Amino acid sequence: MTTPTTTSYSGVIPPVVTPLTTDGELDAPSLERVVGHLLDAGVSGLFALGSSGETAYLTPAQQDEVIKVITSVAAGQVPVLVGAIETTTNRAIERARAAAGLGADAVVATAPFYTRTHPPEIDRHFRDIAAAVDLPLLAYDVPVCVHSKLDPELLLPLAADGVLAGVKDSSGDDGSFRRLAIGARAFPGFSVLTGHELVVDAMMLSGADGSVPGLGNVDPHGYVRLHQAAVRGDWAAAKAEQDRLVGLFDIVTAAASGTASATAAGLGAFKTALMLRGVIATNVMSPPMRRLDAAETVVIAAYLDRAGLSRV
Repeated sequence: MTTPTTTSYSGVIPPVVTPLTTDGELDAPSLERVVGHLLDAGVSGLFALGSSGETAYLTPAQQDEVIKVITSVAAGQVPVLVGAIETTTNRAIERARAAAGLGADAVVATAPFYTRTHPPEIDRHFRDIAAAVDLPLLAYDVPVCVHSKLDPELLLPLAADGVLAGVKDSSGDDGSFRRLAIGARAFPGFSVLTGHELVVDAMMLSGADGSVPGLGNVDPHGYVRLHQAAVRGDWAAAKAEQDRLVGLFDIVTAAASGTASATAAGLGAFKTALMLRGVIATNVMSPPMRRLDAAETVVIAAYLDRAGLSRV
C-alpha cells in the first residue's frame, strides 16, 4: 500500500443519527431528511453507523438499510464513511465488506473489544481489515466504549505503511491528540479528525483536519461556520461559534438525573432536538435506552431557542 499525497478527509463529517419508528424500525424518510439537512449545511462528509448512529444497537439488516439510505441520498456529493464496529477482526471484516458492497467510500473501525486485546493485536486487527477491503480505512479512537486507547505510537506506523487513511479521535485526551497531529505532519494524506465537539476550535489550532461532531446533527451550519473560520485563521470567530455550540451541547443534561445512561441522555437529546426542528418524526431510541419525555423535551426546546435555532 502507498500513502496518498493529499488529505482525503477534512471539514465537518457528522456521525449521522439513525431515526427510528415508534416500533423501533429504521425510519427511512426521517433519515433521508437528516442527510438532506446535513448536506444543505455544507458538510464535507457523512459518517454512518458510528456511536451517534446507534450502530451497536442495530441488527446487521438494519445497518445495511442505513447504509443504503445514506449512500442513496448522498449520491456522491460527499464521501460516506461507514462504521465496521465489531468485537473482533473477522466480524469487522464482514461488516466492512457489506459496507463496501453497499456503496461506502471508506470504512471506520475501532480496536477490538470485549476480548482482552494487546497493542500488537490491535495493530494486526487494522492491517487485516485494510487488506480485506479495497476501501480506505480510518481508525476510531473511543476508549470509553472499547477500553483500548489508540496511542500515536500505534497509529503513526500504520499511517506510514498506508494501512490507515486517518483517525477519528474521540478519546478526550487532548495531549495525545496534539502528539498525533504533530506526528501526522510526516504523512500528508493522513486525516486527523476530532470527535471532541466542545473544543473543535482548539483542535483545529492543534492541527486537526476537521471534526466529527455528534452535535453537528442538530446544528451542522454552526460547525461548518466554525470550521471555515478556523481555516481562514479567524480564531475569534471560531471561538465565538464554539462558545455558542458549547451552550447548545448542554441539551445532553436535559434527561432527569439518574434515569438514563450517558449514551441515552446524549443521543436522546440529539434526536429530541432534531424532532423539535422538524427533521425527524420521533425521538425513539434503541432498547434498552428510553426516549426523552415531554418535560425533558421542553428543556431541550429552551436550549434550541437560546442557540438561535429554529424549531417547528
